[in-house]
Amino acid sequence: MCVAQLGIVKKPGEKKALVDFSGIEIEVRSGLVDVKEGDNVLVHAGIIIQKLSEKEAAEMKEAEELLK
Repeated sequence: MCVAQLGIVKKPGEKKALVDFSGIEIEVRSGLVDVKEGDNVLVHAGIIIQKLSEKEAAEMKEAEELLK
């Protein structure tokens, strides 16, 4: 099973981006997906693998809360 983490892009770059994971900011690779500041993204193994719409991100956050 693969687990991807939901985050928000704080500072995009050409090959790396600073992503906020609930207050923890980590630099990850961003070359596979074109991202901009404020984008909701899924990160797996230190790589942005997908952008999410606001609706998708809200649904994921809601599901995470149910699992707590």
